[in-house]
Amino acid sequence: MTDNSGFSRADVCAAAIADAFKDDGEIFASPMGMLPMLGVRLARLTSNPDLVISDGESLFLGGTPPLFAKADVVEGWIPFRRVFDVVAHGKRHVMMGATQIDRQGNQNISAIGDFAQPKRQLLGSRGAPGNTVNNRTSYWVPKHNTRVFVENVDIVSGVGPARAKAAGPGASKYNDIHRIVTNLGVFDVKGEGDTVRLLSVHPGVTVEEVVEATGFGLALPDGVGPADVPTTREPSLEELIIIREVLDPKGLRFREVPEPVAVDEVAK
Repeated sequence: MTDNSGFSRADVCAAAIADAFKDDGEIFASPMGMLPMLGVRLARLTSNPDLVISDGESLFLGGTPPLFAKADVVEGWIPFRRVFDVVAHGKRHVMMGATQIDRQGNQNISAIGDFAQPKRQLLGSRGAPGNTVNNRTSYWVPKHNTRVFVENVDIVSGVGPARAKAAGPGASKYNDIHRIVTNLGVFDVKGEGDTVRLLSVHPGVTVEEVVEATGFGLALPDGVGPADVPTTREPSLEELIIIREVLDPKGLRFREVPEPVAVDEVAK
């Protein structure tokens, strides 16, 4: 019988990602990466059964299979070219990665260094500009550090709210940077002046650790001091069973957040 008494940091991250999608209702969820995929499928099986998910390639899924398993129930066809129709005109919540995120919630996945002669070429901006001006967008960062969280990104791929507002209503009308989930905590971009704000720290993590790992001053919710920042909620027993026995029985989540040891002992 599986011991569900403890939980890992990866489990906390999956539940936090699920919470980012729990109030979306019937919307196309586009998770990019293993933990986002796990969190979205967890949300569909718990807090938001109306989520529309795909296999990441060309199929809408009627069922909710384990990570990287063959689709068990298929309810529609969405080849890549049709995704752009949804980006431009549909209800969608995408969770992307980020090589850099700055104080104002701008994201970079394009290159490191000067645009004309970068030190390192990355993916290119790809769908980030269209995502961030058309759809609700969240970010997943598995390694929170000062190289990712910087004062100003080298190149703006994903557009934060302040920059979108400066560009005018065409860019800001649907701009919605909803959540940033990392291996240390949960954030939004609703601090003063549309800046990154710390919402919670994960169990076993201190506010001081998050501040030290961030390359700019973090905003806090109104009326909350550093000592009163909430702790990210623990995954429920139901969620732990779903994660371990249904969605990720092979423990693939630990490849991104390598902590298979339970962290709830920290609180004891």
